Amino acid sequence: MLVKTQSVISIYELKPKFQALLRPLCARLAAAGVTANQVTLSAFALSLVLGAAIALTKGAPLYLLLLAPVLFIRMAMNAIDGMLAREFDQKSPLGAILNELTDVLSDAALYLPFALIAGVNAALVVVLVLLAMIAEMTGVVAVQVGAERRYDGPFGKSDRAFFFGALGVGFAIVSAPGLWSDALLALAIVLSILTIFNRAKNALKNTLKNTAGEDRNG
Repeated sequence: MLVKTQSVISIYELKPKFQALLRPLCARLAAAGVTANQVTLSAFALSLVLGAAIALTKGAPLYLLLLAPVLFIRMAMNAIDGMLAREFDQKSPLGAILNELTDVLSDAALYLPFALIAGVNAALVVVLVLLAMIAEMTGVVAVQVGAERRYDGPFGKSDRAFFFGALGVGFAIVSAPGLWSDALLALAIVLSILTIFNRAKNALKNTLKNTAGEDRNG
């Protein structure tokens, strides 16, 4: 089930409920001395390993089927590292940098290998991955202009994970790449462009709201 927020639907809106389910595990990890940065780097390493396997085998069904569960595990690890940082006093500048960089690099490592699969339109995959990077950069740049980090959809990190996970399953057990996959990739590109626009627009709106609030308080 997807939740609608600010007229944009995104799987990301389910994050609070997902975090609630993971909170007991997070507490146990903190008690065991596991740090947020260790979880962040472990998720990155997992992404690199699977991405390399998909690339080297040019999309062997086994690794394509592993993509969806690995993406789910990575999503859980991303939620856990955030909770460890916020709720167990592990926030740090290094952690913030690692969190943003490894997310973008992990996406590239897992999704760019799709361009090597026979029958896949490589150009569409590359454009989609580049737009994903721009979308995340737009979300981060929002902070620089005085807004909150933007996670607006409709095609944020969680949505991309669902998309590529499903695409991997489709290639492995349903149908070989073709016009249907080209159409889906093209649609994902359009949604990515809309995501970039929404994040930029809402960042500016947020900045103006914060500025107006400061003027009133002043």
